[in-house]
Amino acid sequence: MTAAAEIEGLTKIFPVPMRRQKVLAVSDLNLRVEKGEVYGLLGPNGSGKSTTLKILLGLVSPTRGKCRIFGEPSTDYRSHRHVGFLPENPYFYKFLTANETLRFYGKLCGLQGRKLKARVDEILELVGMEDARERRVGGFSKGMLQRIGLAQAMMQDPDLLVLDEPTAGVDPVGSRGIRDLILRLKGLGKTVLLTSHLLEQVQEVCDRVGIMAKGRMLREGRLMELVSVEGQVEYVVEGVPEGIEEKVRDLVEVSGGKFLGVRRSRMSLEMVFLRETLGQSEVGESQR
Repeated sequence: MTAAAEIEGLTKIFPVPMRRQKVLAVSDLNLRVEKGEVYGLLGPNGSGKSTTLKILLGLVSPTRGKCRIFGEPSTDYRSHRHVGFLPENPYFYKFLTANETLRFYGKLCGLQGRKLKARVDEILELVGMEDARERRVGGFSKGMLQRIGLAQAMMQDPDLLVLDEPTAGVDPVGSRGIRDLILRLKGLGKTVLLTSHLLEQVQEVCDRVGIMAKGRMLREGRLMELVSVEGQVEYVVEGVPEGIEEKVRDLVEVSGGKFLGVRRSRMSLEMVFLRETLGQSEVGESQR
């Protein structure tokens, strides 16, 4: 089966100007993103994530290795018709409105007339920016800029969306909105490849993740497999009567297990923040 994106033996070495030095940005990287999945390429700043995306998109030439998009070499410009890209720091003409910005990108994609208007309306609704369509982009917050960036990336209805740090600099409420949008795109059958150095921000949306450092892939797999602790199982119960802990301890030890202790269930600080700022009902709705 043809993968949405495939990277084989990718290596990128940058020469340092005015010095007899070289920087190894990516080293012998192999990566495969299946159709319809959300793949998170994770790692600290400088790990080679953005360089990998730029090579995949044909923006940077590799030193060695091959990249393919839906089976076509990424060096062939025709493979790009399937791809929408959101860079880490997108730039827009600040005096244009959201509507004018999307019309501009739509025309670059070959849309015009009624099809262009219908597509702009559809995308603005999808990213939740109908009320801001006549506002100038120069007055947008960071979260709104990221959403309009996602909108322009989706104008040509691509099958693969490549997102470089889509929640960078966005507050928790805006970050939640972007993650909900990514899940909606997955529900529409789109493939998403995103990078981040913040695991918690992508934990709820990724099917598989790869962890990079110093240009190398350290570990890769399905998210739940990576975060699970081998040999340990947690049981979550509610309304436990007093004295039950000793009975559970005895039962576990009689069965040959080891009782490690009792701890209260916790929610992330982000979830506490969202519940306080959005309200219980809105947070619950966004999790569905």
